Amino acid sequence: MQIQFLGATGTVTGSKYLIRDGKGTVLVDCGLFQGYKQLRLRNWDPLPVNPRDISAVVLTHAHIDHSGYLPLLVREGFRGRIFCSAATRDLCRIMLPDSGGLLEEEAEFANRHHLSKHEPALPLYTREDAERCLKQFEPQPWHQDFQPVPWLTARLSHAGHIPGASTVRVSDGKVSVTFSGDVGRPQDPVLRPPEPMPAADYAIVESTYGDRLHPAVDPFDQLAEVVNRTTARGGTLVIPAFAVGRAQTLLYGIEMLKKQKRIHHVPVYLNSPMAADALEVYRHHRPELRLSAEGCEAICESAQIIRSPQESRELNARKGPMIIVAGSGMATGGRVVHHIKQFAPDRRNTILLVGYQAGGTRGASLEAGAPTVRIHGEDVPVRAEVSRIDALSAHADAAEMEAWLRSCPQPPRRVYLTHGEPAAADAMRQRIERHLGWNVTVPDYLQTITLE
Repeated sequence: MQIQFLGATGTVTGSKYLIRDGKGTVLVDCGLFQGYKQLRLRNWDPLPVNPRDISAVVLTHAHIDHSGYLPLLVREGFRGRIFCSAATRDLCRIMLPDSGGLLEEEAEFANRHHLSKHEPALPLYTREDAERCLKQFEPQPWHQDFQPVPWLTARLSHAGHIPGASTVRVSDGKVSVTFSGDVGRPQDPVLRPPEPMPAADYAIVESTYGDRLHPAVDPFDQLAEVVNRTTARGGTLVIPAFAVGRAQTLLYGIEMLKKQKRIHHVPVYLNSPMAADALEVYRHHRPELRLSAEGCEAICESAQIIRSPQESRELNARKGPMIIVAGSGMATGGRVVHHIKQFAPDRRNTILLVGYQAGGTRGASLEAGAPTVRIHGEDVPVRAEVSRIDALSAHADAAEMEAWLRSCPQPPRRVYLTHGEPAAADAMRQRIERHLGWNVTVPDYLQTITLE
């Protein structure tokens, strides 16, 4: 068995792992590159394998950096089935068409304002492309073997992180590999903890937070402080949030703080139709959550849903304290970009970052204290307070990842670290080698390994 790393090397996006055997090929994850322009340009490059020659795809979860290339893969000729958990299928039904729609909107905006060197600017794929690929999904039950192709057996176990997130173990009968996917946190306030790491000969493991520990604080205490500080100034709190995972956790926290009378009852707006739709998936897959039925309903009723672009524009004209939760989480696109453009220049306001900010994104620029951010061809001054809550991350930190690795019944022969910036991956490599004594490699982009 050979595995080629088509993404998530030296970066936290673009997850794609191509399994080759003399009998065919299978792709584990099929994500988009995000962040730096040179990474995003890879989305336009042809894969080193013809999509028609890929027999099947197995998804760990629905986030766009793991699933967002699927519409293009299908458009380019992939005709196989896409295997995943039921919740991942349900979330992809929401997220992939939304991704295609955003790409179309960005191309249309660039054409209308002459912001692209290409005439005309074209989307990477369309909403129609995304809807077409959904026909090839085939959800699988947890903890049961299935065969994406006759020569390969796979099994899904809970990874935490978001509903449906899976760790995938595959075996060809001679060698086995565990793909961690994105591993959640053991004490996540909304999601159940990840299950123990499945034993396998080899492991391909994420290292997003491999060089840091999440602070040992209550993130909702921090959230209350930011809300109260901002509302006392009469300002607006803008929170860029991933539509699936972070947005729901934030709404849960805001509703809890209101009930405990720890924050004022200011208007809360969820300006993400995709996040609103995802709430129904949370309802349907509540066994994957820690929440009671009442707690799940509290998330769903905690904010006013903003659906139309007109309603979104009207938010920018509102005065007085309010909280806006909007996508995307790294401010790379979506409605939050328009809110940052409107509210960043005013010192009364706050932009709150609550998740990982990949290099090259607007979120990373804000996190670094940039005096301006580039939006729609303009340099927008950042006078608003920029704050951050690290403890709301849905990724296990370095110590939590080490504990998850220790849960494996037996050490793998070698661990390959992916899905991390270079410093994070190397720090995780050193941690595993020193604390566990395991063999660890950080692979390069397009590198191929042979598993004996």
